[in-house]
Amino acid sequence: MTKKIKTFPELVKEVRRQLGISQEELAHKLGVSFTTINRWENGKTTPFKLARAQFNSFCEKMVEEGKLKRLGG
Repeated sequence: MTKKIKTFPELVKEVRRQLGISQEELAHKLGVSFTTINRWENGKTTPFKLARAQFNSFCEKMVEEGKLKRLGG
């Protein structure tokens, strides 16, 4: 049984794990800084509405390309 993702930091970590990319690589793909991704993963900050929409869009694209499993949360 897989663990259900409950928090945004868990979601970011799981997306990176499934894609096999670093925080820096994810930051580049989203057009944000490494520090931003690091803070998201550590629960220091949460993304603003636009950044969250961009993250969701990126995840949806990765699901459509078969690179990421759909994540519940």
